[in-house]
Amino acid sequence: MTKLEDGSEKGLKGHFQEDFSHRTRVGLAPPAGEIDRTAPYKRIATEEAWTFPDLVKAQTDYLGSGDAPEDDSLKMAGMFAQMPSLQGMLQDLGDLRISHMDELGIDRQLLLLTAPGVQVVRPGDGTALARQANDIAAEACRNHPDRFSACAAFDPRDVAGSVKEIERAMGELKLNGAVLNSHFQGHYLDELDYWPILEALEAMDAALYIHPTAPFNAPHYEDRGFFGALAGFPHDVWVHTMGLVLSGAFDRFPRLRLVIGHMGECLPLHLYRFDWMQGNADGRPHLRGGNQPRLEHPVSHYFKHNIWITTSGVGWEPAIKFCQQVMGEDRVLYAMDFPYQQSSDEVAAYDRMDMDAAVKKKLMEDNARAVFRITD
Repeated sequence: MTKLEDGSEKGLKGHFQEDFSHRTRVGLAPPAGEIDRTAPYKRIATEEAWTFPDLVKAQTDYLGSGDAPEDDSLKMAGMFAQMPSLQGMLQDLGDLRISHMDELGIDRQLLLLTAPGVQVVRPGDGTALARQANDIAAEACRNHPDRFSACAAFDPRDVAGSVKEIERAMGELKLNGAVLNSHFQGHYLDELDYWPILEALEAMDAALYIHPTAPFNAPHYEDRGFFGALAGFPHDVWVHTMGLVLSGAFDRFPRLRLVIGHMGECLPLHLYRFDWMQGNADGRPHLRGGNQPRLEHPVSHYFKHNIWITTSGVGWEPAIKFCQQVMGEDRVLYAMDFPYQQSSDEVAAYDRMDMDAAVKKKLMEDNARAVFRITD
């Protein structure tokens, strides 16, 4: 909790509630822009959040039970649960969501189970909730096949259950990839115990989207006011992504596809330095309990062959063009980050970008179809 000048306490809910509900009122949201309703591309938004009542209840019940470990991600779930307007948007997979999409010019959403997902609930409950989530998402896609695609949830704490659920979701349910809300009580998929999950993702041709959650050991972020999108969220995905790269996961699973949002959490900006400093990790025997490999390629290679990024929350032409230049125009995908960040002006800004028509169609539509195997 953060102490205020009057001695009262203001927790995470206060920080996020103010950010979510006051931006428009205080004039920080951009003015409405004019969306091109005849654009020569479909807008496929690839980081669009949802949840469902049983998961929210499981999260809040565990948080209030006194049995849960110290987990800022679980606390974040409790905070989100107390925001009814947010929950209303997150939990609707029908007319309300589609009306927002129509207003904002979004043709299709890729549904991602919102942070912190199933990986923070009581141990033993996560896989069943993931199965329920995937059934709900698949039904929404069947009900609205021209508006929704979806990534499958899984609980990485249950490795065997995750493998089975990924296989079911990609096979029987015909979902479009998988989503993980970054760390799970301080663990990450680069740890060898979880590599059967990576093997299953590769075998099932399922792109993995790593979405942010509250950072592990978060108090120093919260105290300084950048617990969420200002620093904590991107830093945790940074750790997860670089952990996978430096672990040799992409050498072991060369067809594994990883997607990260928010303009790649700024990682593309550092590719030159990552390659320069790669020797700080490569083959060092004291790292990873003696299991630190020497990579087969420079770090930048994996960003150009195994990693894609989305623009969620960063509708900024210079950044988008930079990432297209250094990673390749096929590796940058449009995303909005509904309902946490939404703006008709931002959509209009994409329409106005000075970009070759074929490249813009890749950004807004074609790359999403390719990475997430969206065929209709």
